[in-house]
Amino acid sequence: MPDTLVPATAPSEITPADPRYRSLTTRARNTRFTGAPDRVLIPRTAEDVRRAVTAAVRAGARPAVRGGGHGLENLVDAPGVRTLLDLSELNDVAHDPARRAFGVGAGALLGPVYRSLYLNWGVAIPGGTCPSVGLGGYVQGGGFGALCRRHGLIVDHLEAVEVVVADGDGEARTVVASRDPADPHHDLWWAHTGAGGGNFGVVTRYWFRSPEAESAASEDLLPRPPETVLLVSAEWPWESLGERDFARLVRNHGDWHRDEDGADPAYESLYSALYLNQRAVGRIVLSAQMDASAPGARRQLDAYVAAVGEGVRTRPRVTRTVLPWLQFTQRDVENRGELTRSKSKGAYLRRPYTAAETELLFRHLSDPAYDGHTTVVLFSYGRQVNAVDPAATVVAQRDSILKCYLGTYWADPAADDRHIQRLRELYAQLYADTGGVPVPDAGTDGSYINYPDVDLADPRWNTSGVPWYELYFKGNHPRLQRVKAAWDPRNVFRHALSVRPPSA
Repeated sequence: MPDTLVPATAPSEITPADPRYRSLTTRARNTRFTGAPDRVLIPRTAEDVRRAVTAAVRAGARPAVRGGGHGLENLVDAPGVRTLLDLSELNDVAHDPARRAFGVGAGALLGPVYRSLYLNWGVAIPGGTCPSVGLGGYVQGGGFGALCRRHGLIVDHLEAVEVVVADGDGEARTVVASRDPADPHHDLWWAHTGAGGGNFGVVTRYWFRSPEAESAASEDLLPRPPETVLLVSAEWPWESLGERDFARLVRNHGDWHRDEDGADPAYESLYSALYLNQRAVGRIVLSAQMDASAPGARRQLDAYVAAVGEGVRTRPRVTRTVLPWLQFTQRDVENRGELTRSKSKGAYLRRPYTAAETELLFRHLSDPAYDGHTTVVLFSYGRQVNAVDPAATVVAQRDSILKCYLGTYWADPAADDRHIQRLRELYAQLYADTGGVPVPDAGTDGSYINYPDVDLADPRWNTSGVPWYELYFKGNHPRLQRVKAAWDPRNVFRHALSVRPPSA
């Protein structure tokens, strides 16, 4: 008689005495943070989550949720968290004919989701370029990536969301909220399109369908990715760059994105990142890509790289690679070896950095005395992202040309304060004219909640008079507060940067 395979069905509850506990409480990519919850639960169904939330609320055991573990701040492993829900087993991907959409478990990672959608149906979601990022918090934060200039943000394709919420009496229930304005739960769907994770409940499933999809055929519900991707990497050695050359690179890159014709289809598939790395890294890198099948792709991408490098006295070392799209999505672009401790910040840029701002960046990044690895990354943005109404999703930043990530990385826990302070000072000086933060104005447009930064809520570092939630959500914040009051009246789901009810 053949063996019978018995899959795990019951949710696992793991306490500190269990040998698996440490594996689950040290899963965060940023090793500055390790939680100490009373229990870690591994649910396998939405019903498991509902029961866990009900039990946590009744016991006063504050819950938090972990997806992929890429959170940049201490929002999940905070000291007050007593129940940690690890959603890694909620990872299925399936076509849902009834909803004319694809359902994806909230614990799934981007890499496996890309693989499943592409191999089974030939489609993709326009997500990020790190395959180990979990969908859970990433989608809730608005999610951008390599396909965003052609297809918009991932939340622009969010059809519905399944959420376990906690009612005022402490009983949890499971709700499905959709993009349909006639849905009585529509506001709950909207709140999951850019407010970040840990605000309103526990998301257990997402459904994705492009808003322009008219056919019910599975292959027409989401974008079709390019068959192949042309990648170009241009590297300038730090020792060959003076301040003039550095400034020229930053100015050229910014000017190109400011001046490009957004109606010209030639560069709609372009996505690039200019890595302004610390001198200790040894090089500054422009990583750019395009749909390899686009007419004249190599010529256009070479022209782009040449435009960024124009006037720089050192010619870069250029490498070109063509990869099948799926192979491209499976590369780990965030492997930093032993440099697992980090501090991060962000900004949306409506215009390129000025000469004075670029000079400041050069001084910080070229400092030979600093032993950490700071990087300032300027990502291509705009195009289809900016074709969406700022109120249609929580992501209100819909006219920027670049998205900026600032981070520093190190290995020694004893050096935490020094490295964190250094990045804080860089950021404060960069935005000194607006109170140390990127206040929405002609040059900047606030920050990105998926680059969470608790300093924005700290009056020592944010002296602008503009509260942190307006830097992230702008005019969409009052509506988020109303959703919070309606769906999480007890403020069960909270952290340092969570939406507060109006009375809190």
